[in-house]
Amino acid sequence: MLRIALLLILSVIVGRTFWRMIDGLVEGITGRPRTGVQQGVPQQGVPMVRDPVCGTFVLPERAVSLTDGRTRLFFCSNTCRDKYQARSA
Repeated sequence: MLRIALLLILSVIVGRTFWRMIDGLVEGITGRPRTGVQQGVPQQGVPMVRDPVCGTFVLPERAVSLTDGRTRLFFCSNTCRDKYQARSA
């Protein structure tokens, strides 16, 4: 029974790998990505901001922000924001 389950799992993995390879070949030949595959990925470049604590680049609309005087700072997480506030205090 265990052998059958392992063979089933292995066949699913091999099948999925094969299908992804075929998709990649079709995408490469046509030069167009499949529809719905890259959801949330912008088609053009978007401006990003750099976290002053860890240096990670983040999208401004998804970043944690903090206004420091006249400057608005963007952070990748609440942890980086808290580290910045502790350093500034």
